[in-house]
Amino acid sequence: MTTSTAAESSAAAPLIDLQVLVAAVRRRRRLWCSLALLGLLAGSAVAFLLPPPPTAVTKVLVAHEEDQPNDPGTLIRTDVALLQTTRIADKALGSLGSQEKAEDFMKDYSGLGLTNNVLQITVTGASDAEAVARARALADAFVADHVRRIQESAHAEAKALLDQRDQLKDQLAQVNKAIGDGSGESGPQSSADLESLYARRAELTSQITDFGQRAAEASIGTPRLVAGTQIVDSPQLVRRSLPRTAATDAGIGAFLGLFLGLAAAAVGAVVADRPVLRREIAAHLGASVIAELPHRPGGRWQRRRVRSARERLTTSLARAVRAAAEPVSLLELGCARNTCVIALDLARALAADGPPVVVVDGLPGPQLSRRRPKPGDPTVVGGESAAAASPQERRLGVGSVAPGTAWTDLQYLGTRTVLVVRAGHGSAAWLHTVARQLADQRIPVIGVVLIDPDPRDRTDGTLWDGLHTALRGQSERPARPKGTVPRRAERLPLWAARVPDSDQEAQ
Repeated sequence: MTTSTAAESSAAAPLIDLQVLVAAVRRRRRLWCSLALLGLLAGSAVAFLLPPPPTAVTKVLVAHEEDQPNDPGTLIRTDVALLQTTRIADKALGSLGSQEKAEDFMKDYSGLGLTNNVLQITVTGASDAEAVARARALADAFVADHVRRIQESAHAEAKALLDQRDQLKDQLAQVNKAIGDGSGESGPQSSADLESLYARRAELTSQITDFGQRAAEASIGTPRLVAGTQIVDSPQLVRRSLPRTAATDAGIGAFLGLFLGLAAAAVGAVVADRPVLRREIAAHLGASVIAELPHRPGGRWQRRRVRSARERLTTSLARAVRAAAEPVSLLELGCARNTCVIALDLARALAADGPPVVVVDGLPGPQLSRRRPKPGDPTVVGGESAAAASPQERRLGVGSVAPGTAWTDLQYLGTRTVLVVRAGHGSAAWLHTVARQLADQRIPVIGVVLIDPDPRDRTDGTLWDGLHTALRGQSERPARPKGTVPRRAERLPLWAARVPDSDQEAQ
């Protein structure tokens, strides 16, 4: 029954919970805010430390013989491609008298077709004068190359037409000779031959005239195209405002840093799988969240609210400890300092109207036992001195459930416990491990005190089927003789039965 229920719950759970993902990313706002700030500073530094080189721009009007109103820009794209050739680069470098390689020079300029007949050339240089000179030389080289190609094309077309005309003239001469030879003959056959020769001569004469006109038109059209190709905008320097450039680079850097930070936070949240919401932490630990405290109090008003929350928590825990006949412990996960403060407040409240209280320090570091006591503080002893406590004294244990915990020693700190967990500190698999180990030690969890909760968390951290351990429904259990180890019960509690049996199942 338990296996089927767990399978159904895991099947119903989404692969990625957007609410959990957003909460985890929001908690790591220091990361992506820091990366956004770093990108902002890096962009500003690039604008000042690596300013763009001097740049000159010129515009060339390019006339094409095949210009059409519906041209999609194929001709101007061809001109842009021809601009990025070593032939034009070599001519420009030759006019400048530079020994630079054409391949290197081609990296310093680019072309852009503004319209079907306007080409914009952008050139960079080591100085303003060099950039302007390069732009002028490159524009002149392109215009000269374009004019040369137009003239060569026109000359080739005219020559082909004239050659064809000369061939027709040779054929016309042969036809005229045949007509002269057949003029002296008579007869029906001679008359028919002469008639066909006259028709052929007329056809050849018309073709010769046509080819001559076409050759003339080809030659006449070339000056129009040559005159139409010219520099319409002299090379000018591109003026850049340093503050504007810095603002632009800073904005781009901030956007990239923010994007990388959000991506890193999202990927880290999915990979780490550290529960943040009350609902998740309560479900993984099998105990309800009974109180929340911030990790570090902020301003004055927040400190007042934190103080009120700590007082309410101390009152609730003191009431639960007085009603229990067995010792209670506070076990921390990722918040040892907060747990020490809660333990001291609770010990003072218990000692105010009851027997003396001894705080047993079971933390791995010298958090309590080696601290300098203040007036009115309860007695604090180490874990090795816990057995020497007087029977008339009330014992309050403080321990840890972080990785490396000696689980079998937790029952000597208290047979009931309150978990003090920092949100987003432990992984889901480790929370399952904590719940399973406490269940094996027969240590019921009274509740969970959540440290550093998400301020926008609106989920419910109450387990409504856990009345046997929650503060709102706990029942008195008979006290056990001191020094005896609790026996394993016949049946595991409901919340412990749902804990996975392995880390693989927890993941």
